Amino acid sequence: MTPTELRSRIAALTEQLGTRALDADLERWLNNEHGPSSATFTALAAACEDGVREGWLCNREGGGIRYGRIFKPADDLHGYSVDVVDMTDIAGPHHVHPNGEIDLIMPQDGSAATFDGRSAGWCVYGPGTAHRPTVSGGRALVLYLLPQGAIQFSG
Repeated sequence: MTPTELRSRIAALTEQLGTRALDADLERWLNNEHGPSSATFTALAAACEDGVREGWLCNREGGGIRYGRIFKPADDLHGYSVDVVDMTDIAGPHHVHPNGEIDLIMPQDGSAATFDGRSAGWCVYGPGTAHRPTVSGGRALVLYLLPQGAIQFSG
């Protein structure tokens, strides 16, 4: 998969998000409609794995975390930016989500890796929430959708 194909798949997903609130209902909907056994999850995971392997995703490294913003917020992405991180048994920097954050958790290498205690699937943080993103139990790729690309690192 190419960056253009990944963008197209994400645009189709963000279109479905519409004006939904970033909350527990959205998290349930994403896991029911686009969870680990879905074609959406499979395609996005394969694209992210290809991108990391080919070097067009997670092409930066800091503090033991590989990361990168592949797409800035744009109209075709319905205002979302797209970042992907590659983490193995590590906690990342604390940050605040001014407008919320939608995460796709993709354990790697057959591991049972979790992200903030959650296994493969979607995790939604509402506006104003904060955390120190943590992967435990192995390696995971995490795709972040940030409304308007808003994120504030706090330490």
